[in-house]
Amino acid sequence: MLEVPYYGIFDPKTGKLELYRLDEQGFYQIQEPLDNGRYAIAPMELFLGVWEGTRENRNGYWLRWWNEAGELLLWGIELVAQERQRAEAESQRAEVESQRAETESQRAEVESQRADAERQRAERFMEQLRQAGIEPLDN
Repeated sequence: MLEVPYYGIFDPKTGKLELYRLDEQGFYQIQEPLDNGRYAIAPMELFLGVWEGTRENRNGYWLRWWNEAGELLLWGIELVAQERQRAEAESQRAEVESQRAETESQRAEVESQRADAERQRAERFMEQLRQAGIEPLDN
């Protein structure tokens, strides 16, 4: 005889879930959900509950798992979408950083050009002083 530790009955039309646990005497006892409507599956350290949303082009009730921290465990397609969003965000962050670096490079180039122009202006001024017979002091 097969004795599974837990079994559930779920109606996807109504979202009703009943969970049964095998007791020490070999009988199944209906379990009461926690305040959040989920059922603790202690050996797995997970919680089973009903989630309402859209999947596979069907809006309705679905059985879902949550971890001990209360975080919904994602389906594979949700993980892929989450990773895609993370990659896009990282790409955008890299693009912003690249633009920041380019702006900084341009700022440095402008500053270098300003310094060169100032040096040339100072050299012209020194030359004008020399032509006027004034020998400037070198710093």
